[in-house]
Amino acid sequence: MRFQIDPDVPAMTLMEICGSHTMAIARHGIRQCLPPQVKLISGPGCPVCVTPGGAIDAALALSMRPDVIICSYGDMLRVPGSAQDTLLNRFALEDILRAVMTPDAPHADIAALFAAQKACFASGITRPVPHRLDQLRRLRRAILAHEQDIEAALQSDLGKCRTEAYMCEIGMVLSELGYLLRRTRRYCRDTHVLTPLAQFPARSFIRHDPMGVALIMSPWNYPFLLTIEPLLGALAGGNCCILKPSKDAPATSAIIQQICAECFPLEEVAVVEGGRTENQALLDQPFDKIFFTGSSHVGQEVLRRAAEHLTPVTLELGGKSPVIVAKDADLTLAARRIAFGKLLNAGQTCVAPDYVLVAREVEDAFVSALQKQFDQLCPDPLHSAEYVRIVNQKHFDRLTGLMASGQIVYGGSIDPAALRIAPTILRNVSPDSPVMQEEIFGPILPILPVSGIGEAIAFAAARPHPLACYLFTKDRAVQRRVLDTLPFGGGCINDTIIHLATSRMPFGGVGHSGMGGYHGRDSFRCFTHDKSIVKKALWLDLPMRYTPYSKKKETLIRFFLK
Repeated sequence: MRFQIDPDVPAMTLMEICGSHTMAIARHGIRQCLPPQVKLISGPGCPVCVTPGGAIDAALALSMRPDVIICSYGDMLRVPGSAQDTLLNRFALEDILRAVMTPDAPHADIAALFAAQKACFASGITRPVPHRLDQLRRLRRAILAHEQDIEAALQSDLGKCRTEAYMCEIGMVLSELGYLLRRTRRYCRDTHVLTPLAQFPARSFIRHDPMGVALIMSPWNYPFLLTIEPLLGALAGGNCCILKPSKDAPATSAIIQQICAECFPLEEVAVVEGGRTENQALLDQPFDKIFFTGSSHVGQEVLRRAAEHLTPVTLELGGKSPVIVAKDADLTLAARRIAFGKLLNAGQTCVAPDYVLVAREVEDAFVSALQKQFDQLCPDPLHSAEYVRIVNQKHFDRLTGLMASGQIVYGGSIDPAALRIAPTILRNVSPDSPVMQEEIFGPILPILPVSGIGEAIAFAAARPHPLACYLFTKDRAVQRRVLDTLPFGGGCINDTIIHLATSRMPFGGVGHSGMGGYHGRDSFRCFTHDKSIVKKALWLDLPMRYTPYSKKKETLIRFFLK
């Protein structure tokens, strides 16, 4: 397609400014589409490189005037003037200057987007509680309005059926939203505490301050839930936020961006799409808080990058979550609830049952019960509309390779074209086999017999702390023993997975499986800083703390501080 131009219009020459423009023009074949009257030439280079220092000084001077709005390239914000001051600093320090971003700005200049959010936060606009509640209400309305679009996106990315999409993603977000809407005002109030007698007369309180600009990096397996749920805590806490959804869930990422664009200005909440390049560019910025959900390997890299800026992090990672089935367990019910946990999202869940440690004397009966439950819950997994597919070819190939780690006693069928793997039970699995060395994150379930609870605890304790642990037993003494001796993030007794579906308890890992937690009040605390304040009275000033010290003063100090 070529553009047409009026022949009476004189010829014109257009100059692109910098190398990125030149590359974009070449990549998209724009020169070939232009009429002969239009000529493109390359300019002298990036404005950052060719702008004289005097122009920067002039811009800095103008930025101090309340009647002036300055428009600039994102990179120009970092260029220092003769006094080494920058427009970026002015964004952060001056209330009179606001950053106005275009919708595609996050892709063009992440640094500029970050600067805009820093300026927005510094202006104080996100701090008032009514503003926070308004943000949450707007988001709820948008989610309800786009519910079908979200369902379609989850179907496109993972093959999730409507019911599972609502039960595990949309509904959980709406539940958390309602919980925070009812409680955020209370959470934001100062917490008053008792003041030590030695500090009389005074009062003490804790102010729950927003962190600032937060980065939320989310995975592909629950792409809507694990992006939006942390955002709720960030908004309730009064922060600005940049969301980075996974590139492996592009449809969900797109609808998240659409929802956020409808609800928030970019300087308050923005979505940056893309892959590794965008991730690295985001981690280059000195965020005030980073919230990451994903693998332990990537979590370690995020932690290293955050340490460069001393940025506090919350890491929601994974691990191999064990299931312990004692000899007194209700095997039918245990099998049903374990099967549910493994079938959900085709095992692509960070807290999915990863392997089963079953009492040797009931192993055969348990495996038989598990097979029956898989048959009942998912009778035709390769063709069922209610069974999720594997996210991509790379993950599919990894899982099919793990199936060789033991004897397949149930399942094992695959559909490479549809990226589907049937629920698969493995027996005769060596603890040193590949399937026991990494988080499975798929519908494969190894069964390992143990002599008793002691051996099960020792086996799990010898491995990195898991994100979850599930115990099936009627014996309260066994329950106490497992809870008291085995470290893990959270879990269930006589069930799987459901512990994370509540706003009244924190969800998080320990050690290798993560650090920090969220949900409900813990989401608010995750994105706020407790600022401790002592407000001293002016009408009395006890002299005992001041030099010169005396025996009497020492006696008083010892009395008050013992």
